[in-house]
Amino acid sequence: MFNMALVFFLIAVLAGILGFAGIAGTLAWAAKVLFFAGLILTVVFYLLGKRTPPV
Repeated sequence: MFNMALVFFLIAVLAGILGFAGIAGTLAWAAKVLFFAGLILTVVFYLLGKRTPPV
């Protein structure tokens, strides 16, 4: 439990540093692009997996 608290604390400190440095906006844009790319790939692979395999 203490390990998880330490990990979340370090993530919060890193987020604070990035936020005050002005890098957070660029990283948020990159995260949004990666999220939508992953979402599109998930849908594509789901639809491709629904086909019956060739005999």
